Amino acid sequence: MVSTVLIFNGCGGDSSGAANNNGGQIIPSVEAVQVRFGTLPLTERLTGLVKAKNQVEIYPKISAAITAVYVHDGDVVKRGQALVELRGREFQERLKQAKASYQIAIAQAKQAEAQLKEIQSQLKRMESLYEKGLASSADLETMQTRAVSAEANLELAEARVEQANATVKEREEEFSETIIRAPVAGSVGNRNAEVGMQVSPNARLFILGNLDNMKIEIVLTDRMLNYIKIGQRTEINAQYLSDDILEAPLSRISPFLHPVTHTTIAEIDVENFNGSLKPGMFVTVDVYYGESEQAALIPLAALYENPVTGTTGVYVCRDTMIFEPQSGQSSDKSIALTNPVKFKFIQAEVIARGRMSAGVRGINPDDWVVTTGHNLIGAETGDARVHPVNWGWVEKLQNLQSQDLLQEIMKRQQNMVEDSNSHSL
Repeated sequence: MVSTVLIFNGCGGDSSGAANNNGGQIIPSVEAVQVRFGTLPLTERLTGLVKAKNQVEIYPKISAAITAVYVHDGDVVKRGQALVELRGREFQERLKQAKASYQIAIAQAKQAEAQLKEIQSQLKRMESLYEKGLASSADLETMQTRAVSAEANLELAEARVEQANATVKEREEEFSETIIRAPVAGSVGNRNAEVGMQVSPNARLFILGNLDNMKIEIVLTDRMLNYIKIGQRTEINAQYLSDDILEAPLSRISPFLHPVTHTTIAEIDVENFNGSLKPGMFVTVDVYYGESEQAALIPLAALYENPVTGTTGVYVCRDTMIFEPQSGQSSDKSIALTNPVKFKFIQAEVIARGRMSAGVRGINPDDWVVTTGHNLIGAETGDARVHPVNWGWVEKLQNLQSQDLLQEIMKRQQNMVEDSNSHSL
């Protein structure tokens, strides 16, 4: 639990913020909120990676030098639009040679076919002479052998024609690859193509994707698959979003788990109306998968680890307090202090934990719990004066702390990705 520094201040003539009703003993002032009763949304907070829909990496299929680049980062292209042109002179020459070989193969096949027809005609005459007794069986067998050989020659010539035709198509395909075209419509990014560069099939030239529709990938463990399902509500949050939170259902979950990590990828489809989501951005994703049982609800900020016993619990006051913010002040927090009241440290059993609050046993609804200033009480029991606050104020503080922590986590993840990319180069 992260505590904030509390500045003592008072009202009603007590400017020090500390009452000395017990022989000059300083009584601290703390912030406290009243316990609620109800159910708690059960959430799983995960880190998501933003990708463009239909995001693809563009690689050349041949090795050649770049002669022209037709697009720049940020350009929107249509499917089939030319992106890059490679030097095609060598591939054009290969195509010409393949077409010439194909024509030669066709001519040889025609020649073999003509020879076969001639030998078949001679074979018929020989068979007629043999039937009349004017030719020997040896002559007939010789002619039959020549006919079989001619048939084989024709089949070989026809096979060469097919082979030459396949080579022509292959050369045509290679020549067509000198113009690299967009496989999908979308925006161009990460351009790595300049005129004169020698590229090969392992050189990425662009990333292409539809920025109007994005998908967010999150990693689920095998344990999470027991309660996280397709269609559940998710909330996406990032400091760069113009809207505070985006909501969308969980779109799909891969059924195949990684054999080592036992994790899988789930995806959330979101519309990127104002373009605030960018591919490669890290966001937080809260997946809502149910509700807890009825219980006393406290802010997460109320949970405190007692430094003496090492147990986690809550400082509770069961006295009646009145929340009366002064005029002109925000309703989130009162600057008024109560008279000293007694707080007792109670070990609470957490039965459910949400993004901003927790459901606990051992605390009664309408009790007051300390949210800021636990360390100022510093014992199992103690007196304190109270700034009564409402849940909106506490959640605002918790959200600010969460955003600071999220920024640090995202910074670390981005550094890890950059280090990984630098090692792979």
